[in-house]
Amino acid sequence: MDAPFLQVDNLKVHFPLRGGFFRTVTDHVRAVDDVSFTVARGRTTGLVGESGSGKTTIGRALVKLAPITAGTLRFNGTDITTLSNRAFLPFRKRIQMIFQDPFNSLNPRMTIEDIIREPLDIHFPAQSRADKRARIADLLRRVGLEATHMGRYPHEFSGGQRQRIGIARALAVEPEFIICDEAVSALDVSVQAQIVNLLQDLQAELGLTYLFIAHDLAVVEHISDHVLVMHQGKLVESAPSETIYADPQHPYTRKLLDAVPRIV
Repeated sequence: MDAPFLQVDNLKVHFPLRGGFFRTVTDHVRAVDDVSFTVARGRTTGLVGESGSGKTTIGRALVKLAPITAGTLRFNGTDITTLSNRAFLPFRKRIQMIFQDPFNSLNPRMTIEDIIREPLDIHFPAQSRADKRARIADLLRRVGLEATHMGRYPHEFSGGQRQRIGIARALAVEPEFIICDEAVSALDVSVQAQIVNLLQDLQAELGLTYLFIAHDLAVVEHISDHVLVMHQGKLVESAPSETIYADPQHPYTRKLLDAVPRIV
């Protein structure tokens, strides 16, 4: 259970800054700067930090939505760092992402059935339409919605319901690893708890592995087994969740914990 499922070694993601008449590169934004960590199979690793710390860039780099400047990514022992988009396609099935904003991550012109069927069409082209429809109905029920919702559009749902649809879409291709990129930050506190509980139930049922990216340490404490703390593109602390919250070592981690609201 504790063997590395994902191994990130010396990851760098630098974005060029251009200036002058010829738009030459004058400097780089070091969004992620020499970061290394592992994620254990079947566990949840929390990745925390303020906006601009580099945490979302890491998540995007893992699924090739951000260019990797240097470093190595190994998924279940396979080096995926330099794979072309074509060669990476089988890994897109195994690695899925739940995005931050459920209002923008779902195509408003598509029905819920079409939204969830889209990844099925890509990864299971030989599967019949009837089988896909049955799969979609099952996924909706699994995330707490109804099969009758298939013909509706995203604007007909609340924020929490939309995020459930996003989770169903991520689950459609039977992934092993899900990156939750600020998956609850746009939701009300009560709805956040419901979504976090749903993610935990799905993990227990399906054996999923999560990288849970967030800035809210209270939420991260509830769901994570291990916590990584990012600050200005660098990993400043890595420890089991209970250790981070009981005895933080880095001043920045202590600063983040001091900012967590507490009932007195």
